[in-house]
Amino acid sequence: LGLLRPGGGQPFLRLRPSPSDNLPIKDIVEHPDPEYDPKEQDLDERTLRKKLGSHFDPGFMAVAVPGPANASGAEEAVAGRGRAALPAELRRLELGPAQGPRLRVGKKARRKVLQWLWAYTYCPVLYTWKDLGVRFWPRYIKEGNCLAEKSCSLPEGMFCKPVKSVTKTFLRWHCQGWSSQKYCTWIPVQYPLISECKCSC
Repeated sequence: LGLLRPGGGQPFLRLRPSPSDNLPIKDIVEHPDPEYDPKEQDLDERTLRKKLGSHFDPGFMAVAVPGPANASGAEEAVAGRGRAALPAELRRLELGPAQGPRLRVGKKARRKVLQWLWAYTYCPVLYTWKDLGVRFWPRYIKEGNCLAEKSCSLPEGMFCKPVKSVTKTFLRWHCQGWSSQKYCTWIPVQYPLISECKCSC
């Protein structure tokens, strides 16, 4: 992220796709002067929807205050562990000592052990709605985070971290020039969001 102050006017946000380890984006520092806010005539939803076009994604964007995000909260994410399919690397895992005679494990016991391992190491994306403020349109974004309250590995030491991200295009209210001679308009910006978490160092 870069905060620029062109011509001494409002600092504006230049959002680019960022490496996953820099996500989620920190709260944006805004110029406090309401003179740099869009006016009522600048917030016509029909005009802004047309300007954003096919980039409008109702699954991740909201114009008005949204309800709870799908799968938001650690409890629901943890509950989802039982429903998520076992990854291929776990299905191929050989149970038993690295050396010596191979340990024979029944199918049912093996499945239970693998499900327990998956529940322990599973790293869901937790979604919550975030208010970006009046200088973004749509104003609300469903942002992803990784559950990192405890270690996800055996032995402990690894934590859930972002490994993939997607970008969504929003409109950003941008002003150039001094307050008495400024020019303001909506510009498209890309906002990166965490889309996948993984247990890693």
